[in-house]
Amino acid sequence: MSELARFFGVVVRMHYWDRNPPHIHVEYQNDRALLDFQGNVIRGDLGSRTALGLARDWIDLHFNELEQNWAAVRAGRKLHPIEPLK
Repeated sequence: MSELARFFGVVVRMHYWDRNPPHIHVEYQNDRALLDFQGNVIRGDLGSRTALGLARDWIDLHFNELEQNWAAVRAGRKLHPIEPLK
């Protein structure tokens, strides 16, 4: 699993062995959720609406980079970190 970004206590990762649909793993404190690239929760719960909102804002800003990283993961190539929210 590779870390893509870290901001305001939110950690975003992508796994090499994951399958479709394209998604990210988001952690906040001890809570975890899988979000698709539209910001929908596939599974889990971040335990904080604020953290979920931050993750969704970040996804909106970096949708294209997420798709590029997903393509890289599927091809077994290196992931590229994505700029965090500031």
